[in-house]
Amino acid sequence: MPTRLPTREADCRRTDAELLRLVRRGDDAAFGELLDRHAGRLFALAKSMLGNAADAEDVVQETFTGAVRGMGGFRGEASVKTWLTRILVRRVARLRRSQRVRKTVCIDENIDGAGRLPPGAATATVRADLRMDVGAVLAELSAEHRDVIVLREMQSMSYEEMARALGVPRGTVESRLFRARRRLRELLKDYLP
Repeated sequence: MPTRLPTREADCRRTDAELLRLVRRGDDAAFGELLDRHAGRLFALAKSMLGNAADAEDVVQETFTGAVRGMGGFRGEASVKTWLTRILVRRVARLRRSQRVRKTVCIDENIDGAGRLPPGAATATVRADLRMDVGAVLAELSAEHRDVIVLREMQSMSYEEMARALGVPRGTVESRLFRARRRLRELLKDYLP
């Protein structure tokens, strides 16, 4: 009889789909594992999209609550990661529509209200000392453009995953991403050589 070799911990790790099946049967530990696996990424995504931690925490909590309620509707056509991202994107959109998103402003004596250096301050020293607030730049983008930039550049999602998460065709994702990158170049022109 052959001897079994010990398996690595990564080999023993349950897949998201397996965890979801267990959660459907009422396994609280499986839900905890699913939550631990995805909460950090979803929080970072929500914070990037909304601009503040308080709203991001609320949206992540609503996302998992919605996932538990809608578990029966999950058909497995997309990954659990994409399914949760899509729920989160919908929650973010709902929050934006309700206009409850609290806006924060980064104040820096070297930057005007539009995020640009004042005339004459574009010396190499000032530029070297200036720290760009990515959140402030993202806040300048429209919600649609911010979402595709965050999903693609910060979450490294494929176009197909983005399309499923946003509920739009791939061509729409590509178009929004093209326009978002063009707008980012405009916003960053004062920071780039």
